[in-house]
Amino acid sequence: MEPRGQSLTQQKFEVEDPYPSLSDYHDYEPGLEFDDSELMEQKPEDGEEDIEDDLEDMDGRNCIDSPISDGTIEEDFEQALANEVHEAEQLGSPVTPCIDPGPFTEEREDFSDIAELGILEVLGDDRSGRKIITAAACKLPGNKVLNNDRFLRYIVYTLDQYVDMDYSLVYFHHGLVSKNKLPLSWMWGLYKVLDRRYKKNMKSLFIVHPTNFIRVVYNFFRPIISAKFGQKVKYVNQLRDLSAHMDLDKLPIPKEVIDHDRKLTGGLGITGTSTLSSWQPSQQFGVTLEWIAEHHQTAVPPIMVRCIEFLSNPDCLEVEGIFRRSVNVTVVRELQSRIDKGETVDFEHPDVHTAAVLLKTFLRELSHPLLTYQLHESIVHFTDVSKERRLLYCKDLVIKKLPDQNYVVLKFLIEFLSLVVDRCDMNKMTAANLAVVFGPNLVWSNDKTLSLSSIGPINAFTEFMLSNQHEIFIL
Repeated sequence: MEPRGQSLTQQKFEVEDPYPSLSDYHDYEPGLEFDDSELMEQKPEDGEEDIEDDLEDMDGRNCIDSPISDGTIEEDFEQALANEVHEAEQLGSPVTPCIDPGPFTEEREDFSDIAELGILEVLGDDRSGRKIITAAACKLPGNKVLNNDRFLRYIVYTLDQYVDMDYSLVYFHHGLVSKNKLPLSWMWGLYKVLDRRYKKNMKSLFIVHPTNFIRVVYNFFRPIISAKFGQKVKYVNQLRDLSAHMDLDKLPIPKEVIDHDRKLTGGLGITGTSTLSSWQPSQQFGVTLEWIAEHHQTAVPPIMVRCIEFLSNPDCLEVEGIFRRSVNVTVVRELQSRIDKGETVDFEHPDVHTAAVLLKTFLRELSHPLLTYQLHESIVHFTDVSKERRLLYCKDLVIKKLPDQNYVVLKFLIEFLSLVVDRCDMNKMTAANLAVVFGPNLVWSNDKTLSLSSIGPINAFTEFMLSNQHEIFIL
């Protein structure tokens, strides 16, 4: 095993324009021109037209169908929404929001009470290297309990931490009923508050288990929703359809949503992860560090070394938005497959974002997190420690409690990320930015999920390691 003083090797490569953010799925927005009265009767739709995205589905079929009804929304709810839409149209569509989000001050507002509800969750990256934010309708409390204005500020506060990088939004629609439905005017207010800055880097909006309610709302907002934004909306009728885009085992899916999905699929359930018996000797993705060390005879996983050595080239380090941009998921999957078969992958000058996403993917898909399950609770409580004691606290976790194998890999990674921070004036990636990107990919709990209340301390711990690496790691 490599001693706790390994230096980072640097090589030179050339860089051109980065890959654009793409999806390998043939997504479409169903035609939503319909008579509201027909929706109330829940008649089948005829002659819907597909608005297709630029790329085709890998196996030649459309995986996203038009919305269906799950019976969650009562008939009177649908009628009430139709009435609300009709009244708004009488006044002149679109409706003017009747809410005031209140002041957005630099002083952080305490949203702990809303965060505990688990309506919004943030976790690691999807298969294209984008952060994932989930929203669950079934977690919404009664509309007489939730303060709509504060909830709007909470959403903005959460998104503000991620809108400067590519991200995906997953909305679990099941569980929305009359008593927890937010007003149409609130939805319009949310759309207006979330301006272009928020919409630009949201690459996909997955609406899971859509119903006729979604169709009514979308039809109302359609005049003011841009065609480009509309193409980002992807209807997902079954949870397993999401597995092509993200690791479902690390997605905080509410039990109510999973149970509903099982009813829809006849108990088939969702895709699980591979087990130890299915691991191959040459495999690097989805296994443990110990497995890689044993079968590859190296302390640092070969794919990490290859990615980091390539990205350590000054031309790569200075690329603006490194680690913020996503890439074609098909490219990443093909590279993973080749690497797991034992093939050597070489990166060339335009591959900066591909190598960056591959590095994040490797860390995220480790069978056990780099910072281990055992340290999760201690890291979550990092912000409770006084600033004077944080260095000692961090050193105790990293040096004394982290296994040697993990320590060597973590030190190798942090040394490289420090090089990225050194050029933050050009690549726009500060220690805080990198912490947001890497924190959720370094540690998670035993249930493989991250709550919004824990992600802040995890990011703070990661930023502290980056800012104090020379004092924390033994040179």
